[in-house]
Amino acid sequence: MTRPTLVPAAAALAAACATAQPAAQSAAQTAPAAVPAAVRQPAQPTNDAPNPYRTVEGWARMPAGRAWGSTSAVDVDPDGTSIWVAERCGANSCAGSDLPPVLKFDSAGTLVASFGAGLLVAPHGIFVGRDGHVWVTDCACTGGRGGAAEAPAAGPPKGHQVFEFAPDGRLLRTLGAPGGGRDTAYFWQPNDVLVAPDGSIFVAEGHSSQPGSTARVLKFDRSGRLLKTWGQLGAGPNDMNQPHALAMDSRGRLFVGDRGNDRIQIYDQQGRLLDTWYQFSRPSGIWIDARDTIYVADSESGSVARARTGWKRGIRVGSARTGVVTAFIPDPAENPPSTSAAEGVAVDARGNVYGAEVGPRALKRYVRR
Repeated sequence: MTRPTLVPAAAALAAACATAQPAAQSAAQTAPAAVPAAVRQPAQPTNDAPNPYRTVEGWARMPAGRAWGSTSAVDVDPDGTSIWVAERCGANSCAGSDLPPVLKFDSAGTLVASFGAGLLVAPHGIFVGRDGHVWVTDCACTGGRGGAAEAPAAGPPKGHQVFEFAPDGRLLRTLGAPGGGRDTAYFWQPNDVLVAPDGSIFVAEGHSSQPGSTARVLKFDRSGRLLKTWGQLGAGPNDMNQPHALAMDSRGRLFVGDRGNDRIQIYDQQGRLLDTWYQFSRPSGIWIDARDTIYVADSESGSVARARTGWKRGIRVGSARTGVVTAFIPDPAENPPSTSAAEGVAVDARGNVYGAEVGPRALKRYVRR
């Protein structure tokens, strides 16, 4: 049975996608923590690390008659080898589509499960828990100013929510009001979701750099009760600009891909800023494995971020403990007009790397040479 949406009644009343407006800060908002004395300064481009991988295109096979749409989210099943993808059913949106956007491929690239048709407008982030539950963020809405995609108004508000599915596709829980909202009427452009080992739920929201945009992280307990939020739009040490990706290392530190500020922010689970890294470039996606190897996807430098020509797009690999970049899988496209290469990134138990691509509309696999 589907559980009720976990938002206050007042939030539901304010949730119309076309009318959600900025509101005063939530009582759950935490004050910014003191900035560490040694926040790292912007690094020089890290483009020269070796590439120990070869690219495998066309590994994941769609059913006959279905082409890939834009794909920004990929994760690994608890079996260590099956791959989950949240895919926008067309070029930008699943609105009005009867195609299921949540897809599972086995280790051979065969589609073995799919679900979620009619529920999501623009699937954007995905997280698969140790229990096999599949969490997906919907970064846009019908009937208003959306995030990564929009659709014409048709029927009741829809979108800007976070969904929890059982592995068989049953909808278990929905966080946020349909159509979204600001502040306590969360969410507005939720980019990514992560469930910590203790069951705490973290959501990063805000897909725009326009003045007045949302840019924050929300923390919920395992029941879906909002505990705190932190972050606001800006470029200061505790600010964010498009917090696009979430990952957690073995020490429980939360890594936030602060894409619009070309950096990774590292927090404790109470929202205290611990460090800031620039050496992994403009982060669209982050993955950290059990050995604390970090994989960071840059899909925008020199294309969307056109002034950022010194940094090459691709996937940088390094250590989440030391911050040292050790490998780089470059984007083969030299001068794309928009986003290119992997936006979402994940790594299976065998060390194979997967890149979910929005612009090229593909899922690539990278295996060690």
